[in-house]
Amino acid sequence: MHYFCVMNPVRFAVIGAGHIGKRHIEMIRRKDGFELVAYADVREPNQCGVEGDIPHYRNHKEMLEKHPELDVVCVCTPNGFHSAQAIDAIQANCHVVIEKPMALTRADGEAVLHAALAKGRQVFCVMQNRYSPPSEWLRDVIQSGTMGAIHMVQVQCYWNRDDRYYGKIPWKGTLDLDGGTLFTQFSHFIDLMYWIFGDIHNIQSRFADFSHAHNTDFEDSGVISFEFVKHNALGMFNFSTAVANQNFESSVTVIGEKGTVKVGGQYMNEVELCNIEGYTMPELPPSNPANDYGHYKGSAANHGYIFDNIAEALKGQGEITTNALEGLKVVDIIERMYASGKRPIKQR
Repeated sequence: MHYFCVMNPVRFAVIGAGHIGKRHIEMIRRKDGFELVAYADVREPNQCGVEGDIPHYRNHKEMLEKHPELDVVCVCTPNGFHSAQAIDAIQANCHVVIEKPMALTRADGEAVLHAALAKGRQVFCVMQNRYSPPSEWLRDVIQSGTMGAIHMVQVQCYWNRDDRYYGKIPWKGTLDLDGGTLFTQFSHFIDLMYWIFGDIHNIQSRFADFSHAHNTDFEDSGVISFEFVKHNALGMFNFSTAVANQNFESSVTVIGEKGTVKVGGQYMNEVELCNIEGYTMPELPPSNPANDYGHYKGSAANHGYIFDNIAEALKGQGEITTNALEGLKVVDIIERMYASGKRPIKQR
């Protein structure tokens, strides 16, 4: 790959100017040394709400053709478009930033990886929850051996997604563009589980659709059991978007040889229990620090760190937080979770 001269701006374009796309646009504009050159969205400019006189294109391929000077393209479209649009950008000699998930199948994710290798481009997969202080702390506790042997890990993700959510965004809930609850709602937590504990095998899954028969093509709940390859520990991932009224929690409980810990809160952003033999819990930085991006709440506040990492990596000053191989691994795990059980797929 090539590194960028400190004096030259890094020129960005964004594909998809929805809620997440506008967040990327704001991060680009806030970051010194970054320049927003253009954006693409199938809607008309007055429907996108992007401020300023930024060139708009309804077709991302036209945008790539008209702007050969681009360095980085952010892919912020519906899940089912991510891999193909990322490959288009890579073939135009751009690095890519891909919102989760990287793809909806392992095969499509591998195609992105192969395209990037062939062109010598970098792939940044957006998994911003890795920057949460409780997540970083838990990873250190596990990888340092502080808890001794790991016996059991239970991840629980219980959220509300009802007509208030699906009624506003037509592609969400569709099998071809959304992909499923694990891809759209909970891939961040599968990524954290993989980042902290490693790969899984011996997967057994059960899925159900309790309250979304009218607004999604797939499950809203599941119970998945497995074993961790590295730790020889038992694992469970329980999830639901059928929680009434509002989100409940996203949590991970770890039972180890020397103690028990639980990281919870709505976004797995609070240490609720730390009981480890001979260990004193340190004071962690706040999960939503007061910085240039602090007006966002929850995991959204960590998006700014993704763009800090892009700047460092493109200057050769750091490694990518979540690279193409890691983004691909999350897709692989989700695909295996779905393959190990019968999904309630239906046509609305």
